[in-house]
Amino acid sequence: MDRDPRFAGIRALHPPSLDGSRDKLFMFLSGWLGGPPLYMQTFGHPMLRARHLPFPIGNSERDQWIACMNQAMQTSGTDPELAAQLMQALFQTATHLRNRAEDPQGSQ
Repeated sequence: MDRDPRFAGIRALHPPSLDGSRDKLFMFLSGWLGGPPLYMQTFGHPMLRARHLPFPIGNSERDQWIACMNQAMQTSGTDPELAAQLMQALFQTATHLRNRAEDPQGSQ
């Protein structure tokens, strides 16, 4: 997010340091993927939609976040078949978090 201007929209929604956000994402994904429920143990139930309501999330923000996650999986060498399955699930989750009207340009 910090190095790619395509992600400026969602980068602006995060604090100056991404350390806390990175840690929370790791903890959430641990439980979401069947590992230890680190996020729940630390912060309680994720309540994703409620926790994201303060931030304007439309198609553009969803698509930027999905692109970041895709780039992270490619960079880390995630198995392509696993990455495809994860991307499908992440896209559905990110779509559920949208909380503002569709973008005027009609991005999906």
